[in-house]
Amino acid sequence: MIAAHQLTNLLASSIPDTVTLESLLNEMINRDVLTRLPRPAYLCHQFSSYNRRSVTPTDPDGWFAGGDSGHFLYTEKIEGRDEWVLMDHRGPGSVVRIWAPDVDEGEIIRFYLDGKEKPAIEARMINLVTGADFIGPPFAYTSVRAGNLYLPIPYAKSCKVTVDKKPFYYHINYRAYKEGTRVCSFTMGDFEAAKGTVQRVGEHLAAPISFCGGKTANADTTIEPGDSVSVPLPPGPVAVRTLHIRVLAPNSEQALRSTVLQMECDGERTIWCPVGDFYGNGVGLNPYQDWYRTVRDDGEMICRWIMPYKKSAQISVSNLHEDPVKLQLAAHTGAWDWDDRSMHFHANWRQQCPIPTLPSSDWNYITIDGQGVYAGDTLAVMNPEANWWGEGDEKIWVDGEEFPSHFGTGTEDYYGYAYGGGSTDLYQKPFHAQVRCGQKATFGQNTQTRTRSLDAIPFNRRLQMDMEVQHHVSCNVGYAAATYWYARPNAASNRGDSSHEADRPIPEPDISEQEAMRKSKRYT
Repeated sequence: MIAAHQLTNLLASSIPDTVTLESLLNEMINRDVLTRLPRPAYLCHQFSSYNRRSVTPTDPDGWFAGGDSGHFLYTEKIEGRDEWVLMDHRGPGSVVRIWAPDVDEGEIIRFYLDGKEKPAIEARMINLVTGADFIGPPFAYTSVRAGNLYLPIPYAKSCKVTVDKKPFYYHINYRAYKEGTRVCSFTMGDFEAAKGTVQRVGEHLAAPISFCGGKTANADTTIEPGDSVSVPLPPGPVAVRTLHIRVLAPNSEQALRSTVLQMECDGERTIWCPVGDFYGNGVGLNPYQDWYRTVRDDGEMICRWIMPYKKSAQISVSNLHEDPVKLQLAAHTGAWDWDDRSMHFHANWRQQCPIPTLPSSDWNYITIDGQGVYAGDTLAVMNPEANWWGEGDEKIWVDGEEFPSHFGTGTEDYYGYAYGGGSTDLYQKPFHAQVRCGQKATFGQNTQTRTRSLDAIPFNRRLQMDMEVQHHVSCNVGYAAATYWYARPNAASNRGDSSHEADRPIPEPDISEQEAMRKSKRYT
């Protein structure tokens, strides 16, 4: 383990005068960055192949249209060849994530930066996004049937991304910096010069370090049904840097859902979330590791979200379960410089079951009012059918925009894999994972999680995160979503105490109900 003062020195960073490949790489492993309003300021947007029939919620047929492949911005001729334009952004920015199915169409992807005629990157698309070209894991790799590229590609004036065949499915997430922000555009020469940084950052992403210095607040106790235990934290300004929790009970699945983590910072409740969902498990204990969390098969769960506060804070754990639970908790804290950009960490949870899959609907994870940064989510799905449940697209609205700046192509695409109904494989990567999957075409309990680093989404007034509910058949599903975000003091959301959902039995498939629906006219 690394000592407290060593970690502080490792993570310390000044605001760069110029955004560069190296500054963005270093930001990927600096968890402190998300805790403050971004500087230089940026917006995070997304280009994707969503169906262009989706224009307005007032037209349900178009708004929930499938067929999200093959869509693009426009075509143009470059050096005598046709090229399909996937992204065209004018202004300083950086590509921060590309997702695409690992289907080899033979297309060449090109990145034209700052209006130059020659591309800064030219590669076979399948090779680039799966780690078979100049950059490999953990920046580019294959998850379940999909390629993911997390190498930042900064540009000073503009970025145009094209392919030389009609595109299939794709997402491109990018930062749009304010005009006047100094950005050093990506070159292969700069990439070669940064190989030492690439290696160091890759090692940290693959083997994240858990802070274990500073002061520790502990609890080792049994919580009776209906009771709570509170753990006071040191006076601020302080940040919780690592939170270890283990919950032991005869019915561990129900205990992880009915044991609730709460936190208050500076007089505001910032966390209300079942312990299992907070750590990305969904239903049950599902061992995995990403950049922010580790879940071990012995029941120990570790989170590395940084949770600052200015004056005071306390952690509470409540047992809504009918049986006693054994709680072991350790919160490691370190000094913090609270300033006018510092934010509190929030985690919230919502569950609904049943949800009818017809007609299609937008299911709201959370709506936040205030100023902050959206940092990720976990979705647990109870699927009562041996058919694919995740055709729905994410729609993320920021600061009252007329059309969502993130409009996706499928729930599994949002979580970094592809063709979810055709696979029950699990995977874990630094910023996304599928930790549980039902058997036989995802029948039963499913959990996927995604956290954000360079693709975090800032908002100045409001953020709304929705996911379409779309299934291959008509049935009643169950959704439970945990959301993770940072915000300046006095931010609020539409998610609060959900004890009535956390203490209910975990939803399970009702076979008799589905048999009845098969006989009804609305089953398709």
